[in-house]
Amino acid sequence: MNKTSVIILNWNGRNLLEQFLPGVLKFSKSNDTEIVVADNGSSDDSVSLLEKQFPDVRLLAFDKNYGFAEGYNKAIREVESEYVVLLNSDVEVTCNWLSILVSYLDRHPETVAVQPKIRSFHSRDLFEYAGAAGGFIDRYAYPFCRGRILQRVEQDYGQYDTAIPIFWATGACMCIRREKYLEVGGLDARFFAHMEEIDLCWRLNARGYVIECVPTSVVYHVGGASLNKENPQKTYFNFRNNLLMIYKNVSDRMLPRVLFARFILDFAAFLHLLISGKFDNARAVMRAESDFMRMKPAYRLLRAQNLEKTIVPCIKQQFGGSILYNYYLKGKKTFQSIFDRNHK
Repeated sequence: MNKTSVIILNWNGRNLLEQFLPGVLKFSKSNDTEIVVADNGSSDDSVSLLEKQFPDVRLLAFDKNYGFAEGYNKAIREVESEYVVLLNSDVEVTCNWLSILVSYLDRHPETVAVQPKIRSFHSRDLFEYAGAAGGFIDRYAYPFCRGRILQRVEQDYGQYDTAIPIFWATGACMCIRREKYLEVGGLDARFFAHMEEIDLCWRLNARGYVIECVPTSVVYHVGGASLNKENPQKTYFNFRNNLLMIYKNVSDRMLPRVLFARFILDFAAFLHLLISGKFDNARAVMRAESDFMRMKPAYRLLRAQNLEKTIVPCIKQQFGGSILYNYYLKGKKTFQSIFDRNHK
């Protein structure tokens, strides 16, 4: 049995596979590691490319596009490795990236998931938006990273080169114990795409498990290969899934005030998009709010189960303040400026 399965989820990503898969094979393949491509019903020639040019890659060909969440769930149920890596098809890996992560998990049994340092593929001295040097959320469930606050991405000059516990590990490159992934229910298939790894990590944290960033492992992420930041569908998924994640995981005591604050802030975001002339994105926000209210009753049982299994109600890696307040009103636009106690 393989110790590690590196799983790349693909949907019509032939060009990305051709560009990045050779590097994954070069820097990851070993006697106890398998490289797996799970194809989400691609209509391009991805499968043909894999069969002809990459015979050493294990191919899981699905009958349709199950989305990021269920696509990975199906793939992870198919493998039997101790560790699984969720790796985006647009990630360039580097020498020893995988061995560092696996070795860290071997030495730290209390840690269930790790991510490397994520740098930008196109601006290689910058952190990458989706993960940077480890993910966090604030009291209103706004995600941010060590190295990225809202839209501001920092230059990497070694300021975050220590391994630390984090709230969430990026779905672009996450190495996780398969047993624990399945134990907490994996990714939420109803999310389809976006925010699902944060929701997964919230459940892991709440049940007492540790997630860390190990920055001695470095990868480079293109980002936006599926949907760019301005895409209304991405806006829709981000707003809807963030609200669903809040409903699933926030305590009974905090839920009303968090949702109330989020509805106000989301309406402000809607107005900003409207005034900026981004009408499709503004409509996407309103559709997300509406669909959240429609879907919420179906999550009541799952919410009750999550809260029942929670043993850490106050997760240390969740910022107790507001990232929006710190960024816009206090002018603190880097991770260090917000969390350095000596910063005034």
